[in-house]
Amino acid sequence: MSEAMVAQIRARLSAAFSPSELDVLDEGHKHAGHAGEGKGHFHVRIASPAFAGVPLIKRHRMVYAALDDLMGNGIHALSIEAK
Repeated sequence: MSEAMVAQIRARLSAAFSPSELDVLDEGHKHAGHAGEGKGHFHVRIASPAFAGVPLIKRHRMVYAALDDLMGNGIHALSIEAK
């Protein structure tokens, strides 16, 4: 499932932001034994002109909005680097 989820996250963020850089990493292995049983933990690194002049907190909110229905439904935890 995680490969499919990575693909979904990539597709949604690509469609929403036309990023110049996009990395989506499955970090579930780092969280084995934690809540969510180590599944659904992802790290997103994204750079997009859509973020130009946008404060960090708003960039994060934009990413969460693009992934809204996946949060809690495949994504347990998400860390974001948005530039």
